[in-house]
Amino acid sequence: QVQLVESGGGLVQAGGSLRLSCAASGFRFRLYAMRWYRQAPAKERELVASISTLDGRTAYADSVKGRFTISRDNAKATVYLQMNSLKPEDTAVYYCNTRDSMEYWGQGIQVTVSS
Repeated sequence: QVQLVESGGGLVQAGGSLRLSCAASGFRFRLYAMRWYRQAPAKERELVASISTLDGRTAYADSVKGRFTISRDNAKATVYLQMNSLKPEDTAVYYCNTRDSMEYWGQGIQVTVSS
C-alpha cells in the first residue's frame, strides 16, 4: 500500500533553515507528481509546493517563492522541501501528498518557527 513518511521537522529560529524529507513506498514513485501541503492552527490546509514527474517542473505558493525549494530523488523514492529564511508564519504541520484516483497523505510533521 502507499506510504508517505515525513521527517526533518522541528523548532527553528526565524531566518533559519530546515529540510523536510518524504520517503515514499508502495507505488511507482517516478511516475507520480508530488506535493507538500501545510496546515497552521485554525487555518485550512494549503498547497506549498509541487513537483512533476519526469521533467521535474516545480510550482510554489506565492508566500514561499524564493525561500522554499522542492526536489525529488527518484532513485531513493524521496521528495524534499528545503525551507530557507523561515518566518514565524511558516509554522504549521507539513504534509507530503500524492494522488491518482485517490489522495494519499503522510502523517504530517511539525515545523515551528520562533520569532
